[in-house]
Amino acid sequence: MTRRRIAILISGRGSNMASLIEAARAPGYPAEVALVLSNRPDAEGLVRAREAGIEALAIDHKAYSTRESFEQALDAALRERGIEFVCLAGFMRVLTNWFVERWQGRMINIHPSLLPLFRGTHTHRRALEEGVLVHGCTVHFVVPELDAGPIVAQAAVPVVPGDTEESLAQRILVQEHVLYPQALAMICSGRARLENGRVVFSQGWGAGGALRSPG
Repeated sequence: MTRRRIAILISGRGSNMASLIEAARAPGYPAEVALVLSNRPDAEGLVRAREAGIEALAIDHKAYSTRESFEQALDAALRERGIEFVCLAGFMRVLTNWFVERWQGRMINIHPSLLPLFRGTHTHRRALEEGVLVHGCTVHFVVPELDAGPIVAQAAVPVVPGDTEESLAQRILVQEHVLYPQALAMICSGRARLENGRVVFSQGWGAGGALRSPG
């Protein structure tokens, strides 16, 4: 089995990064984490990646005069290392169309809501304000429009009486750490693929296989 070489882009502590690294240690997992890259040299996740024996690189966006020049350096670092697939995991930079299109179909993100609901930030606060009964997280392909890419997988979490932003966020984070490695494995093994702007699942997968609830 050929394992796909992936890079994880982070800006902070990298909790989803850690779940991907752990999953990739399993025999038979179809991807290997070849690089962790951050736009912040002080990102805690870089230390965690190095401790796991993975190359960790910082490309400080503040050192570049334009967004485009920063992304060109990012792209060059990925290509120099033979990266085939990119996972965004708390990467707090809005990427330009140039970079997104360059990695079209080879870059995914995890978002803390059941897209297309609650795109953007403060998703847990907005979910509570709207009074939804079910919240969750989504893994999707990255497209130029923010949080609008084709959906690979979702995990649903019930909203319970007395929930706060913090309590809801914590329960959803637990599901993110399960869902992201599963979704990446689906893509890298060919069980899910992007065709004509839609995610197509191989036989035995589909809406039921792409949506999960805890328990």
